[in-house]
Amino acid sequence: MGIMEEVDEDHNNPEGETDTSDKIWCLKRVGKDSGWLRLSENSEVTIGRGLNVTYQILSVSCPLMISRNHCMLKQKEDGQWTVTDNESMNGVWVNGTRISARKPHVLQQGDVVRFGVPLDSNPVEFEYVLIYHSLSKIKDFLTKTVAAEAGANASVPKPKKSKRKFGTDEAEPGTTLDSKCKLYRSSATDKAGAQPCPTALPACRWPDEPPGSSTDCSNSSQQLATLQRYNNNLRALRERMGATQKRAAELEGQQHTGPEQQRKMLELQEQMEVLQGQLNSQQEMALQRVEMLEKSVCEEERRLEIEKAQQKEDGLKKQLEDALKEHRKVIEELQHARQGFKAVLQAKDKELEVTKEEKEKARAQKEEVVTQMTEVLENELQCIICSELFIEAVTLNCAHSFCHHCISDWRRRKDECPICRQAILSQTRSLVLDNCIDRMVENLSAEMRERRVALIRERKGERSKQSPICGSGGDPGQQQQRH
Repeated sequence: MGIMEEVDEDHNNPEGETDTSDKIWCLKRVGKDSGWLRLSENSEVTIGRGLNVTYQILSVSCPLMISRNHCMLKQKEDGQWTVTDNESMNGVWVNGTRISARKPHVLQQGDVVRFGVPLDSNPVEFEYVLIYHSLSKIKDFLTKTVAAEAGANASVPKPKKSKRKFGTDEAEPGTTLDSKCKLYRSSATDKAGAQPCPTALPACRWPDEPPGSSTDCSNSSQQLATLQRYNNNLRALRERMGATQKRAAELEGQQHTGPEQQRKMLELQEQMEVLQGQLNSQQEMALQRVEMLEKSVCEEERRLEIEKAQQKEDGLKKQLEDALKEHRKVIEELQHARQGFKAVLQAKDKELEVTKEEKEKARAQKEEVVTQMTEVLENELQCIICSELFIEAVTLNCAHSFCHHCISDWRRRKDECPICRQAILSQTRSLVLDNCIDRMVENLSAEMRERRVALIRERKGERSKQSPICGSGGDPGQQQQRH
């Protein structure tokens, strides 16, 4: 059973192991026996394609798949690990679901963590599983941190290349990418199995070249095509590196090593060094191109945001103009309506003025009628004895009228008319005068009406008191006439 199978079996059965002294947390890369990422306790682990991260991962199929600072993993106080997406372009996926940016997501043992997305129906390039396993069993699969690799490279001295002479048909190899590879300077037996070097890279303006150069890329689509060619070249170089390493391993595995084989080994080592240098330069150029492309994408996004803001501002201006037009239209309609209301109010005011004048005239006429009626009542319908309006008016034979109470009281002393001094022969009730006076009194003031009512009540009371004394209740004049 292989080591990876043992790790998978231990991971599927975590209860089988009781010794936790050397266990560590690790992101196991799915389907790979290398590139596993150790998660150091009480520290932040950053992952990305940049140099200022804990683990640098570079995509072969798409250099932009992984951002410079793609994500961060951190252990909480209770021992649980969290992953945070640092607003990466292609995101961090946990168990098939993309997590939110800048929000820590808690991980459980066995969770599947993916960086990036699949391309062209291929599986995701960077897929990991969170495991908790013994360091002694998985240490060979762990990758070094960026700081550890930098320290290792600094401590190892570069080997000196031995000089060798070339034949007349060979030329000194150049340092540029367009020069011939050392593979073409090998022996005739090696040339038969050799592979051609990658074609020269397309010319494109680099950051240090002045603008307007003949190699200037026209647009971002050309830059993407250039990146694709870089990826193809990198893939071809890796394949050649693998083939060369395989041949070198075959030569090392042979038991009898003669001078010819040693010479081939040296040539293969030189080819590997050259291929490694070309691979490093291709990677550096690809990273520069990626940075340029990211910069152009950012500028394009900024330009699009400015255009979008400008379009939004233009739309808002248009909406504002339309709203102002509608506002002006409403104001004009309100002004027309105001003028119409003003005309109606003026007409109503005129009508009110006319009505007021008519009311004043009618009131004046009424006051005049009341005054005249009062004068008539005071002059013509007033009893000369009590100086009050007739109460139960009676008319004598001489045609003079008096109150019934007043003339009755008068005839007890004298039996003659108080006005003309004629003998009183008869007296008659005048219902016409009573009705006329009652109708006219209704239009008088309340004070005068109350005074009249009180006077009538008083006289009725006096008459009821005198009725027993008078015997049959007849008038004194009528009794005198009977005598």
